[in-house]
Amino acid sequence: MNCTGSVLRNYCMKCHKFYDAEYVFNSTGIPKCECGGIVKPDVVLYEEMLDEDTLENSIIAISKADMLIVAGTSLTVYPASGLINYFKGRNLVLINKDATPYDNIADLVINETLGKVFKEVNIWKKN
Repeated sequence: MNCTGSVLRNYCMKCHKFYDAEYVFNSTGIPKCECGGIVKPDVVLYEEMLDEDTLENSIIAISKADMLIVAGTSLTVYPASGLINYFKGRNLVLINKDATPYDNIADLVINETLGKVFKEVNIWKKN
């Protein structure tokens, strides 16, 4: 079974039970929970609202961080892109294939695909 490219955490929109990528990968059609709800990736999809608690906790964590690595985003979609403004730490790293509006304030900018960057730093290598 190969779940490459799948979201590792998924949840039922009705009862909030979590499912792994293999469950979704092996589903036929739209993945369904045993309660009948739809199982969706545990990510915020385009045009979805951010959960208030998640947003508040993100602001707190970002404002306390010494280093912030932002990867795979153009930083143009709000409100998520505005979170970078809460960072007060010393090291801002931006990794994106194309330039972003925040490149001029970053300490390190890497204009490359995430796949290539992660391959170069051996982040996917298992020991």
